[in-house]
Amino acid sequence: MEKQTNNFKTITYVLVAVAVVLAGVLAYIWIQKSALVNELNEEKAELTQQMLSLQSDYAELSSDYDTINSQLDSSREEVNQLIERLKKTEATNRRKIRQYEKELGTLRSIMKNYIVQIDSLNTLNKKLTADAAAARRDAAESKKRSEELSRTVDQLSEQVATGSILKARGLSIAAYNSSGKQTDRRTRVSQFQVRLSLVENDLAPKGPVRVYIRVKDPEGVLIAGQDQRSFEFNGETLVSSASREIDYQGTETDVVIFVNGVSDCVKGIYSVEAYTDNNALGTAETMLR
Repeated sequence: MEKQTNNFKTITYVLVAVAVVLAGVLAYIWIQKSALVNELNEEKAELTQQMLSLQSDYAELSSDYDTINSQLDSSREEVNQLIERLKKTEATNRRKIRQYEKELGTLRSIMKNYIVQIDSLNTLNKKLTADAAAARRDAAESKKRSEELSRTVDQLSEQVATGSILKARGLSIAAYNSSGKQTDRRTRVSQFQVRLSLVENDLAPKGPVRVYIRVKDPEGVLIAGQDQRSFEFNGETLVSSASREIDYQGTETDVVIFVNGVSDCVKGIYSVEAYTDNNALGTAETMLR
């Protein structure tokens, strides 16, 4: 009986020892598991913080380009969905956590690519803006130079046009009798002689030039000669007393024109006006008694 009692005690001690050992093992396992769970929760919390930081970065990122903005909206939505999926996933689901870490890395890479694109486009836009401003300045300067050149050309053209006008000097009128002698007696006049010189002008057109003269009596009545001819001057049709065509070559050219068949002259001052088709050459007078 005593022997059985001793055996029972021994077994009891053994069982207690085993229980103590098992309790220690279980406590160790629980402690290790708790530490692992805490570590995984910390990793999840850190991953969550990284996602929130990326979400904030995406929210601050913007561009002036519709295509990139549309892509940004899509990536923002992916970040939001990833955060929601992480919230619903246990920290102990390491496979899912690692998957989310990879997706987070991908979204970070995509964001860096957006930043590079936006910076490149902004740089290009600034360059294009500067180029456009320079082009506008160049165009304005070219327009200004063109306008100045046009004004200069107009001024030169006006100067050339003014310089090309034929001018005369030495215009005079004298009366002659039937013997071809100069006279100032009205009763003996049979013709008037008009003299002038077309001055030298290299700018004037070369070639045939017709000179018209209009001789008027003291009452201002036109004296009709045997070589009357009409011509246009300043939009008005005039009738000449006589005219003559000469070959003008830019050098000084003397011109003599006669008004023949003159009779019944009266006492007073007779005048002459000389013209070409383009301009007036001057006036002169003579006195008959």
